[in-house]
Amino acid sequence: MSQKHIFIVDDNEMFTRMLQDHLSKIPAFQISSFGTGEECLKNLYQNPDLIILDYNLNDIYKEAANGLEILEEIKKHNNTAHVIMLSSQERYAVAAQTISKGAEQYVIKDENAFANIDKILEDIF
Repeated sequence: MSQKHIFIVDDNEMFTRMLQDHLSKIPAFQISSFGTGEECLKNLYQNPDLIILDYNLNDIYKEAANGLEILEEIKKHNNTAHVIMLSSQERYAVAAQTISKGAEQYVIKDENAFANIDKILEDIF
């Protein structure tokens, strides 16, 4: 299996670092992380194989676009990009909205988040 490039886009630095450390244990993954969706969009030219995108991206950077807006922009530039949406939102309507905009999966940020992401990665790759 060739190396897969994964973007992590989340303004929660601690969560991002933990997820990056977790995924970096797999040699087949090259990980890049971004604190805002705008940074992610500027780097789409790198053609990531997968983007793990937080739903609430404007907690720290108030002027930042939210994850749904970034998802729409990602899909405009690369409609085939794999996107996993992350959120602490447990409402079905939020999950359904992200799926309707092009996210393949919706993962709730809880104690099972990393295991759920691992399973999705196995299914995709």
